[in-house]
Amino acid sequence: MSGDEGPDVPIHCPVCETTTRVPLEELQERIDRHNESVHDGEEQARVDPELAAAFQDLVVEDLGLLADEDEYENTG
Repeated sequence: MSGDEGPDVPIHCPVCETTTRVPLEELQERIDRHNESVHDGEEQARVDPELAAAFQDLVVEDLGLLADEDEYENTG
């Protein structure tokens, strides 16, 4: 991490075969800038897929979206 900017997030571009880390607060801007300047606006660069999947799993778990089916049957 660098200073007060928060965590650095890996951005991966499979077309360029590159991965770079950027501050979280600059994430969308840097992805957009790369795709616009290098790939004519086509969405190629993105948050590293492994990190995105891990983050998605944490959010799903935190929000309780994987509740047991029994819980749904008992609420209706």
